[in-house]
Amino acid sequence: MTSRETIKEIREKLTNESYSAADWQAYQEDDRKGVQALVLKEQKKHAERQKNLEHFQEMLKWEQHLWEQGHTYISGIDEAGRGPLAGPVVAAAVVIDDSFYLEGLDDSKKLSESVRERFFATIKEKAVDFGIGIVDAKTIDQINIYQASKLAMKKAVLELKHQPQFLLIDAVKLPELPIQQESIVKGDQKSVSIAAASVLAKVTRDRRMKEIGRQYPSYQFETNMGYGTKVHLEALKQLGPTPYHRQSFSPVKEATQS
Repeated sequence: MTSRETIKEIREKLTNESYSAADWQAYQEDDRKGVQALVLKEQKKHAERQKNLEHFQEMLKWEQHLWEQGHTYISGIDEAGRGPLAGPVVAAAVVIDDSFYLEGLDDSKKLSESVRERFFATIKEKAVDFGIGIVDAKTIDQINIYQASKLAMKKAVLELKHQPQFLLIDAVKLPELPIQQESIVKGDQKSVSIAAASVLAKVTRDRRMKEIGRQYPSYQFETNMGYGTKVHLEALKQLGPTPYHRQSFSPVKEATQS
């Protein structure tokens, strides 16, 4: 009589995904509670994967539609950092092809920091092309945050190796660029390439804010990323603005005038 695999052996096979169809059938029929708990966990994992795949395919519809029209070099564009009181606004442009798949990709704000960091490296590795555009606080004060966001986006596009045939942009249009484009409201939830751009933009900006935070620890930029938290506003009130603050933003302006 063939001895049954131990629960530890089954767990390792499931973890490594090294089990056969026959193994899976046997595990489902196994009467041990520990095995059934592992089977349930595996079923949930498969269901989550299927859900992620379907979500990804739904988000890929914009790109697929344009690919079918003959546009092969399509760039998704998004920005990070419109709302903070300090730091730059950062934009990213990402070009993908039909081989690109990143399970769990979504609007960067919905992802944990650790997942964003992991996705950042994967996107840079798997994307056909990407570009980053950064506009500092001084320029934001000079031209306003809306125009600065658009400028960062244009810079990101110009960082690409080749000019895209079509742009998919989160919520704005860039008429200054002589490229066909579509503005998509909540595009980082509806387009794979925009979602990928949102990750690159946010991680790039967050890393920059952590660097600034080491220079100015009292403001806790490394955790608030320049947003107006209680600690940040208190430091602003007591110490005044840093060179990285946006002087045109009301709380900063008030701190300067007081």
